[in-house]
Amino acid sequence: MKNPHLGGLFVAAAILSFSSSCSQQESNEYSLSYDSPATYWEEALPVGNGRLGAMVYGGTQREELQLNEETLWQGSPYNNINPDALEALPKMRELIFSGKYAEAQALGDAKFLSAVGNEMCYQTIGSLNITFPDHENVSEYSRELDLHDAIARSSYKVGDVKFEQEIFSSFVDQLIILRLTADKPGAINCELSYSSPMWGHSISVTDDGLLRIEGKGYATEHFPGSVHYVSDVKAVNEGGEIAKGEQSLIVKGAKELRLYISMATNFVNYSDLSADPYERNAEYFKAAEREYSEARKEHIRTYREQFDRVSLELGDSQLAGSTADRVRDFRNNWDPDLIETYFQFGRYLLISCSQPGGQPANLQGIWNASPTPPWCGNYTTNINVEMNYWPAEVTNLSELHEPMIQMIKELSVTGQQTAREMYGCRGWALHHNTDLWRCTGVVDLAYCGLWPTCSAWLCRHLWDRYLFSGDKEYLSEVYPIMRSACEFFVDFLVEDPRTGRLVIAPSNSPENCPLGTALHIYGGVTMDNEMLRDLFANTVSAAELLEADDRAFCDTLMNMSSRLTPLQVGKHGQLQEWAEDWDSPEDKHRHISHLWALYPGVEISPKTPELFSAARTTLEQRGDESTGWSMGWKVCFWARMKDGDHAYKLIKDQLSLLDPSNQKGEGGGTYPNLFDAHPPFQIDGNFGCTAGIAEMLLQSHDEAIELLPALPTEWKTGIVKGLRARGGYSIEELSWKDGKPNRVVISASLAGPLKLVFGDEILFDGVVKAGERIRL
Repeated sequence: MKNPHLGGLFVAAAILSFSSSCSQQESNEYSLSYDSPATYWEEALPVGNGRLGAMVYGGTQREELQLNEETLWQGSPYNNINPDALEALPKMRELIFSGKYAEAQALGDAKFLSAVGNEMCYQTIGSLNITFPDHENVSEYSRELDLHDAIARSSYKVGDVKFEQEIFSSFVDQLIILRLTADKPGAINCELSYSSPMWGHSISVTDDGLLRIEGKGYATEHFPGSVHYVSDVKAVNEGGEIAKGEQSLIVKGAKELRLYISMATNFVNYSDLSADPYERNAEYFKAAEREYSEARKEHIRTYREQFDRVSLELGDSQLAGSTADRVRDFRNNWDPDLIETYFQFGRYLLISCSQPGGQPANLQGIWNASPTPPWCGNYTTNINVEMNYWPAEVTNLSELHEPMIQMIKELSVTGQQTAREMYGCRGWALHHNTDLWRCTGVVDLAYCGLWPTCSAWLCRHLWDRYLFSGDKEYLSEVYPIMRSACEFFVDFLVEDPRTGRLVIAPSNSPENCPLGTALHIYGGVTMDNEMLRDLFANTVSAAELLEADDRAFCDTLMNMSSRLTPLQVGKHGQLQEWAEDWDSPEDKHRHISHLWALYPGVEISPKTPELFSAARTTLEQRGDESTGWSMGWKVCFWARMKDGDHAYKLIKDQLSLLDPSNQKGEGGGTYPNLFDAHPPFQIDGNFGCTAGIAEMLLQSHDEAIELLPALPTEWKTGIVKGLRARGGYSIEELSWKDGKPNRVVISASLAGPLKLVFGDEILFDGVVKAGERIRL
């Protein structure tokens, strides 16, 4: 179906196979490769199956596999509400409306913070170590993470013996599986042992020959450590023998060694710890009976079903060197392979740390070597956990959104206590952090923690997932959660006597304050208003789609929405962050929360030119340099600005090699293993950049599907396949040459309107049938 207004943009020949002039790669590796073992954790390679994670060092004298199980957290079931807040709320609002912000913030610290401490920490099991007594001098060393297979490999020679290792976290068998081979009989001699930074663990060899480490997650001052973890290793040898030590297994004279690592806890859900980790491990080990080749094949098949849905090709780099070297030199080289790999690495990480039925990806995905990781390795809900899931729908990994959706369902339950007992409101509330136990109260300090509007942001995920799928059965399932979030705000909103506007008070613009002050607690901040307008409008739309008998409630939402403070342009041409014109062009804060309406929200677009211009001014004033996750968000912002060159500039800034010994500051960058640096490591920057690259190639939030809306000048030719667009559309193929599309294939899973644009040109505008394929 061709639009007659396309002119010469598309030609019939473009429907044929994609021209070789686009440098389409026959063998795009999508791999991370290195010529030496990892010394630092940020050089090790991550494998995971959603539940089980390992960081693989690829050592020769001593191989280390640092291990995680997604439910090993500190503490036990709890909620961290402070009921004193309810009585203090009127006084808090009085102080805010009187301009006594310092007193308001002090009251927040005194009466709104939890009396039972902050959120709990995600923790580590420890490491499995494989020590080789005779591997001091090696040659021909290599290691890699193959993103096609989700397998980490290493190989080297000791004398004339070649050793090869591969390891994967099986998506099918729920085991981490390692295979070590030597090309000569009797050459594998090693000792297997555990080490751990966790207090109170025990290490043993069981009667049936399993190497075991077990213990409990840490206690806090107020709550016991109740997560019981057990990790078992089963060793299988070909040739030689395996002897039991007191706390180790000793392998002698083997030609091949296979290790099956099982990890389990007693966690069932956020309020139930009744499972038996020993029984769980025994059940998982049943899969170790099958042939290694079959286990490997099934792992790859299952993984590829998700990973292979999307491909990106920007050209052939023809560059040599390790991945770390290529990151170091990226600014000076045209290296499309690295861009492609970085994009796909984000998808790989999401596949590896977020699978249906499990926990959502936390600040570090599932990979963490410390009992007390930075920021507790928790779910920071004022940007970070949301960013983790920005790639899920658009890069065709919708089912990986499910753990996040499930957490929102659970928070909508625990958050009812917070809404009721802290604020005297119906519905559910959540502040800026949560954890395995789905706490919903205020954590840290009032300046950042007293932010009761997170439920509105999380409901954007519920709605966006519907927009991509069009699944009304799903929408009927999550509509009560959206409605309940609205109920809280209907009750919590209060009139500001100074303006007559409805405001959220108390609140803050996440972690920022007017420059030159240390005061964060206000009413009616811009981000709150953006998210509430979005939530109210989406809830009304959902009610209409479901034909819910909710007209009176929907009328209330729209009336209240009209009374919120509108977006305002300040004296510096910026979008105001607060109701008052307090912004400074010198403010370089990492959070740019008031641009939420630009991304991931939809209120600001070229269709609102004054606000669009003000948002650009804000971005220019804030500057590019920031933490890694913030630069990932800025990639998305600039993509929505339709400025591909600036978005690409930020990708280049992010792909700046950071020394793993540097764990401080706010300079952003990328570690040798492609992990995002705040620093230290936060995984959200990886996901933000992957989502940003997708946003540069495809946008579908503004009443049309836009092709190549923010294509950088340097990306002259390429092809992307498999991206998803709102409305139930799949971009089966989008290829371009000289910056313009030359082949487009789009399939529709739903019947409905389709408007397809490139720049100012309308390429297609009509109604399509479910199952129809559009070729241009």
